[in-house]
Amino acid sequence: MARDSQAALVALNRFGFGARGGASGDLINASSDPRGFVKADLARPSSVLLEAPGLQSTQQLGKAVFAYQDQVKQAREAAKAATPADTPAEQKPALRRNLSLNATATEIAGQMTDGKPSDNAAKPETMQPGVAAPAAKPAPQPLNVIQKAFRAEALARLQRATLTTCGFTERLVVFWSNHFCISASKGELARIWAGAFEREAIRPHVLGRFADMLRAVEQHPAMLFFLDNQQSLGPDSRAGQNRKRGLNENLAREIMELHTLGVGGGYTQDDVTSLARIITGWTFAGRQGQLGPPGSFVFNANAHQPGPQTLLGKTYEPAGLAQGEAALADIARHPSAANFIATKFVRHFVADDPPPALVARLRDVFVKTDGDLKAMATTLVDSDEAWKAPLTKMRSPYDFLVASGRLLARVPEDPGAYLNNLNLLGQPLWSPAGPNGFPDTSAAWAAPEGMKLRLDIAAQMGARLGNNIDPLDLLEFAAADAASIETRRTIERAESRQQALALLLMSPEMQRR
Repeated sequence: MARDSQAALVALNRFGFGARGGASGDLINASSDPRGFVKADLARPSSVLLEAPGLQSTQQLGKAVFAYQDQVKQAREAAKAATPADTPAEQKPALRRNLSLNATATEIAGQMTDGKPSDNAAKPETMQPGVAAPAAKPAPQPLNVIQKAFRAEALARLQRATLTTCGFTERLVVFWSNHFCISASKGELARIWAGAFEREAIRPHVLGRFADMLRAVEQHPAMLFFLDNQQSLGPDSRAGQNRKRGLNENLAREIMELHTLGVGGGYTQDDVTSLARIITGWTFAGRQGQLGPPGSFVFNANAHQPGPQTLLGKTYEPAGLAQGEAALADIARHPSAANFIATKFVRHFVADDPPPALVARLRDVFVKTDGDLKAMATTLVDSDEAWKAPLTKMRSPYDFLVASGRLLARVPEDPGAYLNNLNLLGQPLWSPAGPNGFPDTSAAWAAPEGMKLRLDIAAQMGARLGNNIDPLDLLEFAAADAASIETRRTIERAESRQQALALLLMSPEMQRR
């Protein structure tokens, strides 16, 4: 039974978000056929898609944010016009606050601080007795359209991760979303589009072909905005000549360095420049809708660099949008792409130092199946290395919070606490510091300060829920007899249920995957 429980622990933690508490019996179900338990997730491709009330398409969100921005501009201009010119400078802010138009502007243009704790926000409770109750929080400000959309997307994603049976496909979504990342901190468009980008460009292709995901990602307005391709003009294009502005290579560089070939993948700076020329004109329709519905992907021929382009030794004849799509399709099939993706995939799921033989196996499957991502995921689950390697990977903050929510059987009804804690732990949702995404190694998340913050959050959960939960019973749901003797003894010796629950959440069985 111990061996079965250990394999079940691998199934739930390495490939998913851990066991769910309550009467779900995840560990028991996984114990009977661990590999089958994980692969069953791959047999439900429709479950990867995400639909929920309040979620809108990129075009709908684009229309909403453009209208919102227009309202902000009009309200601010009206407020400025309503302020007498001879009002002393120090009195203008107070006067404008009393103007009804400016009050409207304040509501519309509220700062996008959802999920970001303020300097005087209550800190998580600790495990020490006698801690003073946190100060009352100020009344929440009205949410604007951008905040509402972001929070709706966050809640839908968190609920899916909490409720899913195994979680392998959701882990795949998280992996690919971080691989092809954007950052919601880029601006209002990036923030309102972050969730839609994942739903539209990532989820439909997680069990499909890499080339299809690559094209969907690079043509999505969120990626084009994030890496500034809407600003890129072919120097010899009509728009480039009129505006005296040229190429922006951001998207082309990241396509090759981060999305496909990797550093040292066989491309040169000349290839980056060529690809940048090839994808000039890839943009999205703006608020006026002159090129198409606002917020939709469009090809602007007037911004496209004319003529043939040579990329990675191959010449692509001028064919407008098709020129770029052909280039992307070839890059997706490049040998360096297969090796880069396979290595990163194994590093995420198995070990910081990916076993070379397993990387080679996944690389070969990637090549032979023309980038079939479901086949690659299946090969990973079928490999002995994925089951024999110890659970040494540190859970990211997102994984840790979701795993804790699952074990505690707490389905989120509001994303605020998760967003706050993700910010606190250094992994704000859909907001990495750069286009390379969040780090995917244990060292990145195991720093002492980060672990101290996790302990604070675990203690807060224990203080809130510990009275109604038996931590030892919960350990059975989490690991059964695969739990270490040390973990059991630590929980048994806790001074209170609240402390015991916090210690369980901080145990290796909960922190490692």
